[in-house]
Amino acid sequence: MKKLKIAVQKSGRLHDESLALLKDCGIYIDNGRDQLKAVSTNFPLEIYYLRNGDIPQYLKDGVVDCAIIGENLLVEKGDGINVVGRLGFSKCRVSLAVSKTFKYKTIADLNGKRIATSYPETTRNYLKQNGVEAELHIINGSVEIAPNIGLADAICDIVSSGSTLFKNNLKEVEVIMKSEAVLAVSPTISENNNKILDKLRFRIESVLQGRDSRYVLLNAPNDKIDAIIKILPGMKSPTLLPLAKDGWSSLHSVVNRDVFWEVIEELKEAGAEGILVCPIEKMIF
Repeated sequence: MKKLKIAVQKSGRLHDESLALLKDCGIYIDNGRDQLKAVSTNFPLEIYYLRNGDIPQYLKDGVVDCAIIGENLLVEKGDGINVVGRLGFSKCRVSLAVSKTFKYKTIADLNGKRIATSYPETTRNYLKQNGVEAELHIINGSVEIAPNIGLADAICDIVSSGSTLFKNNLKEVEVIMKSEAVLAVSPTISENNNKILDKLRFRIESVLQGRDSRYVLLNAPNDKIDAIIKILPGMKSPTLLPLAKDGWSSLHSVVNRDVFWEVIEELKEAGAEGILVCPIEKMIF
């Protein structure tokens, strides 16, 4: 039976969350220690554990059919590779940073300066768009140390919390792009494996929709229901069930987690009581 070949980061920030997503999709992986390839026992999937920087080329060459990869790396190396899903984790940004003592006002201040980076194409394109000419030093590794040892005046690197910049006495001055994990597809994927990919995407989308939502159950007097429904419309409309107590009903609905607390406060003000909130494992449309 044909199997879909998917690449994930061998180690690093994307590795654990990628495997957790596949597990939540009900995909069980026969994964021994230090393996470079593993096979799912219940889904037509082979997982290749690859060095992060090599994944775009493996996609281009058709060695793997798809990959869970940082969007920033595709911008740097993934020309011609399609993104078919945003996964919502491993969020970061690609930014320019300078020493805290650097009197930075605008991007023009980097004219003629030296910039250390692991993302030369991304950096070069951004500088060109802004009419800036600078000397690039390509570094694979700890870019943040470059200004401190006199190798560069600025750096371009990925930033998550900003703590690494702070520890190295650097300040973020330009955000080039925001990035997150994405599902990317090889331009050479076969028709058969594309069908398997569609099944995988369906599972992933169901898991992500569940992660982004909360199931809400509440009780309310019947004369408050109309006002509450305006606050809590649900996917189509809330489920409404009568309670044993006369004049009261139970409403069931779904709330996006990003606005959850604001909605709960509005519900209480509108007369909702006994509000129960539950996580959603999967949500199928």
